[in-house]
Amino acid sequence: MAKQSEPVICRFYRLIPDAPLPRRADRSADGMLPTRGYRYCEALASASAFGWYVYPPLNFSLVWDGVEIAWTYEGADGWYPLRAAQFPGFRQLFEEVAPDPVKPLSPTFLAVAREPGVLQIWSGYFVRTAPGWALLSRGPANIPRNQGYEYSEGIIEPETWFGPLFTNIRLTRTNSPVEFHMRYPLFQVQPLVRQCYSEVAFDVIGLSELSVADWESFDATVKPNTDQMRMMGHYAIEVRRQTRRKS
Repeated sequence: MAKQSEPVICRFYRLIPDAPLPRRADRSADGMLPTRGYRYCEALASASAFGWYVYPPLNFSLVWDGVEIAWTYEGADGWYPLRAAQFPGFRQLFEEVAPDPVKPLSPTFLAVAREPGVLQIWSGYFVRTAPGWALLSRGPANIPRNQGYEYSEGIIEPETWFGPLFTNIRLTRTNSPVEFHMRYPLFQVQPLVRQCYSEVAFDVIGLSELSVADWESFDATVKPNTDQMRMMGHYAIEVRRQTRRKS
């Protein structure tokens, strides 16, 4: 949760009451980074901590036979063929709370796409961003991928598009259950200024065109790495020092 003194860039609306709260992504990639990477590689740790983890709203499993998908969840009586499925008990709750015009529009928890093995998973949340901001939805950064599925990445603009926050996955393993647990991040959303993915201009400079200042900057960056007695994590220490100065 943001401190009151900080501007709110992203607001999550929890529709499924018991859905786990999103939380700030972790510099250790939810404990999966090697200790050396966590301590000394600031680039790796910063990328891991960029954005928020979003979790499944319940423990559930999927199985794909190469053609059809079935699903089950904690407390279910068995496996069910999947085309589209509501979160258990959510439709009634939604219809009790929603205004009459939108009562029939209860968001779908799981929905199978036309492509083989592809489906959409709803987090149980709606989302809104501040003006000028968007969200990149992706797999959790630097957390080893589950071998049973792959993520599709996408950019949404919740400043104007107000609706379910979901992720799309493609199952890659057949005839064996793929499990999702509320304790582990389902996906990660990262805030982007809209300019970041518009037609941003860029340039390419050749080797012979590097200026004196460029060569000096390169020297200052690389030379410390030639010192066998240099302090581990020199770059990380410097970045953290600069961050403290700016805050």
